[in-house]
Amino acid sequence: MPGVYSCYARRYARLVTMPTNAPTAHALGDVTASDSTLRRFLHGLPGVDAVGLEARAASLGTRSIKTTAKAYAIDLAISMVDLTTLEGADTPGKVRALGAKAVRPDPTDRTSPSTAAVCVYPDMVATAKEAVAGSSVKVASVATAFPAGRAALDVKLADVRDAVAAGADEIDMVIDRGAFLAGKYMKVYDEIVAVKEASGAARLKVIFETGELSTYDNIRRASWLGMLAGADFIKTSTGKVAVNATPANTLLMLEAVRDFREQTGIQVGVKPAGGIRTSKDAVKFLVIVNETAGEDWLDNHWFRFGASSLLNDLLMQRQKLATGRYSGPDYVTVD
Repeated sequence: MPGVYSCYARRYARLVTMPTNAPTAHALGDVTASDSTLRRFLHGLPGVDAVGLEARAASLGTRSIKTTAKAYAIDLAISMVDLTTLEGADTPGKVRALGAKAVRPDPTDRTSPSTAAVCVYPDMVATAKEAVAGSSVKVASVATAFPAGRAALDVKLADVRDAVAAGADEIDMVIDRGAFLAGKYMKVYDEIVAVKEASGAARLKVIFETGELSTYDNIRRASWLGMLAGADFIKTSTGKVAVNATPANTLLMLEAVRDFREQTGIQVGVKPAGGIRTSKDAVKFLVIVNETAGEDWLDNHWFRFGASSLLNDLLMQRQKLATGRYSGPDYVTVD
């Protein structure tokens, strides 16, 4: 956060040391030339020090900020929310209401920023697009047989093309975790490349479902695999499993995008999703962004929160800072 945390020295050594075979912008093709070269690269990444990673994340979570900086952080967090509804019971009315809330989160206060996006299923993209028309709010669509990702590639690509044709600005795809865990890295890579092509001008977020990847080493490998394949964002989770975004796995992914840019000059965004419900949690994540990747990622073009209930708490905390008192439970809408 600009000017907020610069007084803090980094008290921990960097947790990532790039391997000697790390790619440069002109060598990406060599890394992905074959299954064996890709496997060699991914397994050549340094192992994650789990204790050090979690200690670093916990330390950053203890940082406190003052009132002015907190107000800035809350508005920044609001502007980074992908306001999400991904339920079988979603209706056009619910999506229109969510779109209206994304455009003007607090109808009583025009100074409140809009959210970054509304995230819906492909069949609701056109409705969401109409609801946010004329605003800065993007429409994101999950695709590729979300959330399990268990479908044939042609089915997944049809899912993506339907969403793009309906007007989606962003596509949130899920990787084939079964293939990844079986070590079929080129299959996962090729699928991401195909989805990227099908997405056209829409930005692509690649969801790893970190809670199913089992180890931090796998999360690091998935992060590099996604970026090598052309992801515009790497995203922790679908929000549909028990373990979703955590400070530690988000820190690890932020280290990956930082190091990827250092090696290639290509900047990739990060989206933690699922389980982030309070303003206090959001501020902790923003501190991690600032202290790990840096100020360049403190913008909704490069960092997002996948959330639904988070926005309500951010709005109530914003009102508290403005009036000195907490609003009643009816201050915000029930999504």
